[in-house]
Amino acid sequence: MRAREEDGAASVEHVGLVLLIALLAIGAIAALAAAPPTDEARRLGSALDRKIRCPARLPDPCWEDPLTNAYSRQVAGLVRALAPTPRPVAGPSGLGLVPVDFRYCRSESCAVPGDRAGLTASNRRVTAFTSVVDRRRSGGDVEVSYWLYRPGIGWDRAVRHGSAAQVERYAGTPLLDTANPVLVPLETLYGRDHYDFPPDEEPPWRWNVESVYPG
Repeated sequence: MRAREEDGAASVEHVGLVLLIALLAIGAIAALAAAPPTDEARRLGSALDRKIRCPARLPDPCWEDPLTNAYSRQVAGLVRALAPTPRPVAGPSGLGLVPVDFRYCRSESCAVPGDRAGLTASNRRVTAFTSVVDRRRSGGDVEVSYWLYRPGIGWDRAVRHGSAAQVERYAGTPLLDTANPVLVPLETLYGRDHYDFPPDEEPPWRWNVESVYPG
């Protein structure tokens, strides 16, 4: 009989302990909600957000902007600032096509412009691939190539040049996920030289872009 009484008392104590922990947790949450977050809390929140949004998928860069990983923050700002405005070009069927990411779109139907800027009618992001040649150490400029792929048409190249002064000027250009077009550095694109294309869509950059491995 005594053993049963002791078991009953232990159960009551456990319930009380659980309730106490729950009340403490509620109090902590209320305190966080009432007080502005500290810098440490913000950093923790950002780290958790990155963990959720960026699962392990090496070797693709995740923890920083892809342009920054490939080119440094200063040059990344230049690459974004000089990016051409994507415009439709008539495809084989006569439909206007915008540049898209060849990894996810290989037909005209998914490259037709949509009603929202930066998106196709099939909800694909308008995309430009990039490569950079930095000649500043030898007194030259920074050459940025924007490679534009349209299904059924193939590749177009737009070239921009930036001086050392322009690199400094555009270093602070915002690097937003929502920017139009999406910019994908070829230097860090895993397996880029091994994608299959029809002969008339063969990438001019194949085997001509030096890899950069983000640290």
